[in-house]
Amino acid sequence: MSGVEKVVLAAPRGFCAGVEMAIKALAWMVRTFESPIYCYHEIVHNKIVVERFKNLGVVFVDDLREIPAGRPIMLSAHGSAPQVVEQAKSKGSYVVDSVCPLVTKVHHEVKTRAAKGFHIVYIGHEGHEEAIGTMAVAPESTSRVENLDEVARLDQFDQPVAVLAQTTLSHRDWRDVADAVKVKYPDVWSPGKSDLCFATTNRQSALMRIAKRCDSIVVIGSENSSNTRALEKLAREVGCSKVFRVNEVSELSAGISGVVGVTAGASAPEELVTAIIEYLNPQHGVEEVNVASEDEYFPPPRHIRQLQSAIETVATVTLGAAMGDRKIVDDRQVAASTVLAQLAG
Repeated sequence: MSGVEKVVLAAPRGFCAGVEMAIKALAWMVRTFESPIYCYHEIVHNKIVVERFKNLGVVFVDDLREIPAGRPIMLSAHGSAPQVVEQAKSKGSYVVDSVCPLVTKVHHEVKTRAAKGFHIVYIGHEGHEEAIGTMAVAPESTSRVENLDEVARLDQFDQPVAVLAQTTLSHRDWRDVADAVKVKYPDVWSPGKSDLCFATTNRQSALMRIAKRCDSIVVIGSENSSNTRALEKLAREVGCSKVFRVNEVSELSAGISGVVGVTAGASAPEELVTAIIEYLNPQHGVEEVNVASEDEYFPPPRHIRQLQSAIETVATVTLGAAMGDRKIVDDRQVAASTVLAQLAG
């Protein structure tokens, strides 16, 4: 595109550790079991990722009753209600819960606080899978809010109050609502460490670092991705008048020009970033601005690790090799973006 002078690329961007774990786990299931494999809700909120898995025989459902008994089931990275997890275990031949460990932490906090008699004010988006799954941990002890008006309408509870949050919220949105909760309930309990995902916060910090230098901002990610929408909103709030949220190159405006900032939500693969930059074809190249180093790693879900170990043991014994020589799977060596590209091939 001849009008683009330079691309300023935000880092970190794209896949977070939880998305890396979930995508690699579902890819392993695709390679291990005959299709169809069923996934409760979208594995992550990205149109391209979901379509790629659909093409490989994965069926995404929003109701476990749609799944025939005895089929492999994966539960999405956003976290599922406890009753959904139990229902899946009773129905599936092999069930993998790919919930992000950061979401699991919030589920644990809800369960613990509710058991101690607290009423939980949960800051989260209405209808989002993560919010639904988290609130289901203790529904009678939880109230959801996402703006100041909803905080104002909350009752004055007789029991102590705790405040928790959806992990993928914008820090700005969370801060204002959390502050309002603390004003309304001065003795409110909150976790020592923020519930907000470190990767979401890092991506927002990187965007803020580059935004004022840019004539336009391209945010790569899907409409139903909460952290992607937060990036889009943040780009507008910091003063960029031309903000484009796109799933892929075909959705990008032909009139984009000048210095263009590029970032990607935590569910967007790096191949989309590469394709966008190639399309923009900046005259003066690409400058990457990195605000944080991310080395967080989440291992495969427990049931996958157990089955991998069993398969390796059987293969070793069958071949007559020593157990000490068996190959141990280490998926740290392969990025999820690489796994997706191999699946597409």
